[in-house]
Amino acid sequence: MRYLQFVGVIGLVLASAAWAGSDQSKSQPAAQATASLPKVKQRVTRSQAEVKRLEQDLAKQESDSKRASERLQQQDQAIAELQKQLQELRATPAPAQHQSVPLR
Repeated sequence: MRYLQFVGVIGLVLASAAWAGSDQSKSQPAAQATASLPKVKQRVTRSQAEVKRLEQDLAKQESDSKRASERLQQQDQAIAELQKQLQELRATPAPAQHQSVPLR
């Protein structure tokens, strides 16, 4: 699910940059478009940095999720072992209790 969100964000960033670039080239003369090129490059650079940050966040979340899943699996195994021991204890008959003889 997070992968789809990540792909959606990248698509949105790329579509925004392409759309912004196509609008400027149609509405401005060539000289003004050339003057705004550094701004476009800055936006692209910022977008790339944001994509990189999102990739790192996604990798961290996936790593955290994997570790949590492993911990849950270990806990499930421990619970299963304890349940098995409990069943064995319940199945074992109680040892005969000695009755003490009252002293007179």
